[in-house]
Amino acid sequence: MNPARHPTDHPSPDDVVWVLPGDDGEPPRTSLLVLPHAGGNAHAYAPWRERLPAGVRLLVGQYPGRGARFSEPLPERMADLVDPIVACLPPDTDDLVVLGHSMGSLVAYEVTRALTAAGRAPRALIASACRAPFLPNPSPVHPDTLDDDQLVAAIKERGGTDDGILDEPELRELVLPSIRADFAIDDAYRSAETAPLDCPVAVIGGDADPVVPAAALGRWVDVTRAAVTTHVLPGGHFYFQDQMDDFLSLVTTVVDGATVRPEYA
Repeated sequence: MNPARHPTDHPSPDDVVWVLPGDDGEPPRTSLLVLPHAGGNAHAYAPWRERLPAGVRLLVGQYPGRGARFSEPLPERMADLVDPIVACLPPDTDDLVVLGHSMGSLVAYEVTRALTAAGRAPRALIASACRAPFLPNPSPVHPDTLDDDQLVAAIKERGGTDDGILDEPELRELVLPSIRADFAIDDAYRSAETAPLDCPVAVIGGDADPVVPAAALGRWVDVTRAAVTTHVLPGGHFYFQDQMDDFLSLVTTVVDGATVRPEYA
């Protein structure tokens, strides 16, 4: 039986967007907004703060149904992930780079579209291990057809989730509902036809990713009028876990405003 969830009042902005400034006490020169993968949460990305330059403020999105937002209804469509994040960005977020991993890249794309429409366009978008948003999901999970054990097996095959959580019955009962909800959104999502973005896009992926093959990453070129660079690192769908230094070096280059030299096209 899944844990009961009840509608709540609007969540606190700090619960929707975690704000992790540098420890030097200086005002941030720029902000990096990170949007988690399907089934992911802000806790998984908060440690990046220690590996980013002090002048970069790390913002991490927390989706409904996890953390302090656990009691909220589970998300059913992309807007349930995107709209609260856009609404809860700190008001002083003027210079912004948006990054997503896997499904989070689709969230990041929609957040970038929404901010652009509102006159607050991010300076750049970073898409990690994800298909271009106008393409169908090349590796759908179909969570509605899987029992809990089958879903756990599918998650473990992709990686990125602590197997200890998935192997502990009580913890698994807590996390599987939000994972199911996210995968259902990821399976169904395709972006609406719309004007291309104006900001540059950096695309990063793993050379052995079974979910989004490296050859598919170049399709992001169609989402923007600006430059698109593509970089492939060794590894699978969660390649950055074993390539964190190289990955965050690429991210920092984008945040610093330089152009990442493409190594794959």
